[in-house]
Amino acid sequence: MTTAPTPVPTTPAATAPGGGAGASATATTTTPTTTTATTPTPRRRPLARLGGASWLAAVPLLLFFLIGFGLPTVAIVIGAFTTSSDAEAGAGQFTFDNLVDSVQGGYLTAMLSSLKLSALTALLATLIGLPLAQAVVTSRHGWLRQAVLTASGVLANFGGLPLAFAFVATLGNAGEITKLLHLTDHGWSLYSFTGLTVVYLYFLVPLMVLTITPALDGLRTQWREAAQNNRATTVQYWRHVALPILLPSLLGGFVLLFGSAFAAYATAAAMVGATVPLVSRSIADALSGNVLVGQGNLALALSLNMIVVAVLVMAVYLPLQRRSARWLS
Repeated sequence: MTTAPTPVPTTPAATAPGGGAGASATATTTTPTTTTATTPTPRRRPLARLGGASWLAAVPLLLFFLIGFGLPTVAIVIGAFTTSSDAEAGAGQFTFDNLVDSVQGGYLTAMLSSLKLSALTALLATLIGLPLAQAVVTSRHGWLRQAVLTASGVLANFGGLPLAFAFVATLGNAGEITKLLHLTDHGWSLYSFTGLTVVYLYFLVPLMVLTITPALDGLRTQWREAAQNNRATTVQYWRHVALPILLPSLLGGFVLLFGSAFAAYATAAAMVGATVPLVSRSIADALSGNVLVGQGNLALALSLNMIVVAVLVMAVYLPLQRRSARWLS
């Protein structure tokens, strides 16, 4: 609390004895007064009072995440380090044998084959999807952009048994395109690593188009105009300007495609079976006991290996996504 003297003018009239013009004078006096300055009380923000309500609104999502992802992950981790219930040595005993067996022999071959297939298909989908998305973004026809993006959204989620049946009917040994072009005479086989790669590209390329299109939209026209004003060719613009800016988005898209291909199961299982060894197929065989009895927890160890790969993929993808958003925002 502070006080300050405030001058208050008073003007009493004093009349000269002569009473003529100019004989009057005005006397000004000041009297000190005090005023009190109070500090305004800040109002409480409404968001502060609603903080508890916002957390309550997120409780259903947190419970769903805990039940749908948290509990299965804990069960997988516990099962990977214990013996199976139908094992000969007894159930529930702590052991590292499951993890050791999951990285040896045929299981190691299946893991390496899955990594190879995922990396190859992700790379090819990135190289194919980038120019396709660029053609869509730079198109003067708005209907073409909407049609391609809508179709990409549908095809990116098209998989499983319907996709396998579609390719068997068209590119299988007795497929329509196979018979029309006599592909079997040239060594073509859908039920091979190459055939599975073509099938995976069917849904990975549309996914890449959806992933990279926002990044291409973020490329500013001024950057291209500045490059043209400095007599840069289209190749130089893409090499020195566009690609360095798009690199985080491209790497992030590649990682996302890698994870999607690595986790795919139904299409490969329905189409190639055990012809192409994959870790997802090995998990199904271990759970069903097709190879050995009492290997149920070995399947959990294989699942734990896949979770580790997925965590590494996300650890790479999230920083790249934040970096690309910073450049293109």
